[in-house]
Amino acid sequence: MIRHILSAGASVLTLSLAVPAAAQDAHEMEGVHEVFHVEQGDAPAAATVATPTMSFGTWGFDPTSLSPSIDPGDDFFAYANQKWLDANPLPPEYSRFGAFNLLREKSTSDVKTLVDELVARDAASLSNDERRIVAAYNAYNDTAAIDAAGLAPAQPYLDAIRGTDDLAQLVTLWSKPGYSSPLGGYVSVDAKEPTRYSVYLGSGGLGLPDRDYYLDTSEKGQAIQAKYRDYLTFLYEQAGYQNAAAMAQQVYDFEDQIARTVTWDRATRRNRDLTYNALTPAELRAMAGDFPIDAMLTNSGFADTDRFIVSDLPPSDARAQELGLDEATLAKIGGGTPAMMKLVQATPLDVLQAWTVKGFLNSNAAVLPSALDNAQFAFYGTTLNGTPEQRPRWKRSIDETEGLLGELVGASYVERYFPAENKAAMVDLVANLRKAVAQSIDDIEWMSPATKKEALAKLDAFDPKIGYRDELETYDTLAIDADGPLANRMAAAQWQWDDMLSKLGGPIDRTEWGMLPQTVNAYYNPTKNEIVFPAGILQQPFFGITADAAVNYGGIGGVIGHEIGHGFDDQGSKSDGTGMLRNWWTDADREAFDARGNALVEQYNAFCPLDDGETCVNGRLTLGENIGDLGGLALAYRAYKLHLNGKEDKVIDGLTGDQRFFLAWAQVWRSQQREDAARQRLRTDPHSPEEFRVNGVVRNMDAWYNAFNVTPQDDLYLPPEQRIVIF
Repeated sequence: MIRHILSAGASVLTLSLAVPAAAQDAHEMEGVHEVFHVEQGDAPAAATVATPTMSFGTWGFDPTSLSPSIDPGDDFFAYANQKWLDANPLPPEYSRFGAFNLLREKSTSDVKTLVDELVARDAASLSNDERRIVAAYNAYNDTAAIDAAGLAPAQPYLDAIRGTDDLAQLVTLWSKPGYSSPLGGYVSVDAKEPTRYSVYLGSGGLGLPDRDYYLDTSEKGQAIQAKYRDYLTFLYEQAGYQNAAAMAQQVYDFEDQIARTVTWDRATRRNRDLTYNALTPAELRAMAGDFPIDAMLTNSGFADTDRFIVSDLPPSDARAQELGLDEATLAKIGGGTPAMMKLVQATPLDVLQAWTVKGFLNSNAAVLPSALDNAQFAFYGTTLNGTPEQRPRWKRSIDETEGLLGELVGASYVERYFPAENKAAMVDLVANLRKAVAQSIDDIEWMSPATKKEALAKLDAFDPKIGYRDELETYDTLAIDADGPLANRMAAAQWQWDDMLSKLGGPIDRTEWGMLPQTVNAYYNPTKNEIVFPAGILQQPFFGITADAAVNYGGIGGVIGHEIGHGFDDQGSKSDGTGMLRNWWTDADREAFDARGNALVEQYNAFCPLDDGETCVNGRLTLGENIGDLGGLALAYRAYKLHLNGKEDKVIDGLTGDQRFFLAWAQVWRSQQREDAARQRLRTDPHSPEEFRVNGVVRNMDAWYNAFNVTPQDDLYLPPEQRIVIF
C-alpha cells in the first residue's frame, strides 16, 4: 500500500511502494525516529477470541490493574501491567498486542464506520472523492473477484519482467514505480543543504528481514532459510517456472550474496555522517562503471539533478579515519551500492528476472489469488512472527484504502473523531515540554555555553505539528478502479512517484506530513526539525482531555519528550535548528555526551530476554530510541512539575502524583508478544522491547526511586553514580 515519503532522516511507519525496496533501505540509513515501530504481523487477524481491551478508570489509569505482590523496584513493568497481561492472553491472531495496537484497532474501526456509511449510500449521491474511497475499499475486499481473475491482472507485469533482453532493459523496468529493485532512490530534503531537495540512492534486495537471517547457522536459522526457499519455490510454481525449486535456490543464493557482500550492519548504518555521501553525476557514473546507470537515472526521473547522495558508500581510509571508525565498525560495513552494481552485473539475467518476479508477486500477494496471499502470510506472518491466523479482510481493506487515499480518508476522520479542544490541550502540553527542555539545557553542567546556545536555538526552531495538516491531500489525478485492486496499486505508485519527483528543484514543502491523521504514532524529522503527533495517538492511554494531569504528562508528555529528545540524541543532534547536518558541538561536549550514550548502550546490552540470557537487546542499534525514552520521560517529568507550579499534586486512590506519572508511562508500553516476533524485533527494530522501555528508563530517574521507595535490595536498583542523566 502507499504511504507518504518522508524527508531523509524522518521517522516513518510504512514507506511507499512507489519507492523501490532499495530506496526504502537507503532511507532507513538516514536514521529513523518514530515512537513505535510496526512490523508485518503486528496486526490482529480473525476474531477467534476476544480482542483485549484496557480500562483507564476515572482518571486515566485503573489502579485495580496493579499487582501488589510484585515489588515495583524489582519489575516496574510487571507491577503496572502483569495483571492485565495475565487477564488478556495473547490471542492466536496477534504477534503482539499492546496500547498502540489497541488504538490502531480503534482507528481502523472508526475509519470503517466512515467507509460503511459511504458504501451504504446510493452511488449517485456520492461525490467523486467518496466514490473513489468506496471503489478502493470494495476492489480490495472482493476476494471472490480476485480469485476468479487469477494471475491475469499480474500477467502483463510478469511478462514485461521476463521479456527483458538484457540488463539495461531490466534496470529500466526496475526504475518504474511498482517494481522491486535491488538498487533505487528517492527524493528528499538534503541533509546538508536543507533548503533543497536531493536524490538519495542505495541498495536493498533482501527477502528476509535482515542480513543476519542469511548468516544464521543455528538450527532455527537454517529452518527459516529452508522455509523461505520453499516459499520462493511456491511463487515460481505459480508464475509458471518449469524448475521452480532450482530457480528458488538461485534467487536465494543471489540474496545470500547481497547479505554477505553488500548489506551493512543495522547499527552501523544509523551513523548519519557515514551515510551522507554526495556525488556529482560524473562521480556517480565513474563509480557505476559498466552498470547501466543512465538507464536507471533517466527512467527514474533523476537524470537532470546535480547531486546524488549514496547512503551505503563504503568510506575511504581517509574518511574512516576522519569519522573515527575502528576496525570492528569497519568490519560491519558491506560493499553497499558499488558492490551491488558489480553483483548485479555478475548475476545471470534470468536470476535477476526471477528475483523481480518474486518481488512483484510477494508485495502484491494480497490483491492476487488467495493461494498467494495465504502463502505470503504463512511465511512472513507465521514462520517469522509466530502469528497463526491472517488478519480479517475488512481490516486489511481499510488499511489498503488508507494506503491509496489516506489523507482523503483522514479529512473525514479528524472531522468526526478529533475535537478542537484536544488540539488546544496538546498545544499547551508541547509548550510546557519546550519550557522544560530549555530549563534542562540551562542546567546541564557538562555542556559549554557555546553548545548550549546552539541547542537553545535548535529548540526555538522546532516545528510542532499536531493532529493533521491544514491542507490534506486530495489525490485529484489518481483514478481508482472499482474492479482492479492491482491496477489501483500501480496507479497509486505512479501518482506517488510523480508527486515526489515534482519536488526536485522546488522549495521545501514544510506543510507535508509523513503520517496520516489516523495513524497511531509520532515522529521527529531532523532535516525539517519538526515533531509530529497525528490525531490517532492523541487518545487514551496517551492522552485524555479529562484525564489526570500526571497521567497525561506521563503518557503523551513522555511521547512529546521522546520526539523532542530525538533532536538531541546521538544522531538527531548532528543536525542544527535549520535541519542542516553539521557539528554544532564542541569536541569536549560531544565527548561527554557520547560517554553517557555509551554507558546507556552497556545498560541495554545487559537486557537479555531470550535463550537463558544468550539473546540480548542491541544497545547500539537501539541507542537513539533509548535516549529518546530516557531523555523524553525526564523532560516530561520536569514539565509536569512546571505544570504544578510549585504545588504538591493531590493523592488519588492512594497514589501520589509522581506515582501516577510513572504508572502512566508504564501503561503506555503495556504489551506482550510472541517469541518469534520478539526474535525478529531484537534483530531489526531500533526500539527496545516494551518492558525495557519501562524498566530501563525508570531505574535511571531519581524521582522514581523516591516515588516507590526503591532500595538497594530491589532488582532494578542502580547506585546514583550509575544512573544516566541525558536531560
